[in-house]
Amino acid sequence: MPRALILGVAGKTPGDDERRFFRDADPLGFILFARNVETPAQVAALVAELRAIVGRADAPVLIDQEGGRVARLVPPHWRAAPPAALFGRLARTNREAARRAVALNAQLIGAELAALGITVDCAPVLDVPVEGADPIIGDRAFAPDPEPVATLGAAFCDGLLAAGVLPVLKHVPGHGRAGIDSHKGLPRVAASKAELASRDFAPFRALAGRRAPEPWAMTAHVVFEAYDADAPATLSPTVIVDVVRGEIGFDGVIISDDLSMGALAGDFGARARGALAAGCDLALHCNGNMAEMAAIAEATGAVGPATADRLARSLGALAAAPDFDAGAALAELDTLISPVAGEAR
Repeated sequence: MPRALILGVAGKTPGDDERRFFRDADPLGFILFARNVETPAQVAALVAELRAIVGRADAPVLIDQEGGRVARLVPPHWRAAPPAALFGRLARTNREAARRAVALNAQLIGAELAALGITVDCAPVLDVPVEGADPIIGDRAFAPDPEPVATLGAAFCDGLLAAGVLPVLKHVPGHGRAGIDSHKGLPRVAASKAELASRDFAPFRALAGRRAPEPWAMTAHVVFEAYDADAPATLSPTVIVDVVRGEIGFDGVIISDDLSMGALAGDFGARARGALAAGCDLALHCNGNMAEMAAIAEATGAVGPATADRLARSLGALAAAPDFDAGAALAELDTLISPVAGEAR
């Protein structure tokens, strides 16, 4: 079995050292960023080469393509998809139109990814922002209330799956209260268990029972003091096992957020061991730094039986997308969102 690891790549094509490292480390899959992207042909070739290096044509390749300000594929080669908050504004007056628009938007995103061989999109964001939180979530969230977040998040999943692309729910069990950008530091949330259950956890709980193909979930590098005052969710068995698996009821693949982010401390091997020991299925490292990747790979073992079963229920259940008229979908989407497209955010 491959290692329980998803790794980034430094550039637009792997160098000789990277090829040797990836061949020996045998990560389960890879994640792409803007630094890896130039043209559709180049991205498709990179995806194919990464899979050839590890010798698995089904190795998952991930990307963050939410729309709005979090998009690795951008014009002129790819569509500029709207941010999630636009659909939340539409939902205030026309919930059904918003659901349809989200699904169409996600299917259009998914079709672009599938054409490149990318099989996993790190979206949708199910975080519920609160007033005064750091703007790192902001308009990446559908709404400031859990019910529309859950409804529109489910529609986004439906759209991606219709295109043959697997969604990743972010950032479990919730990043909406974080007062610090976890790329830069470690947020601490002091909300009570009751507050967290009714608001932050609710969208994840609403989507936890989806099956075959089953979405993944990505952790939040956030300390939830009501559950574990010492460790962020990514490194906390209490949060991963008791909250995410237990209270929320999520039984799909759990992938850590990027282990190179500023919220985490300590050496990289310890970060990977901590995430997997806490109950994450996969460790994620994004920046392509060879020394950091080597330390994480050394600390990461092979995919275990429980994770293999979860992978089979997700990636193994993805179906080839039927014929899809992207032009007609885009025209319908533009009509649906026209009432709010010009509104101030």
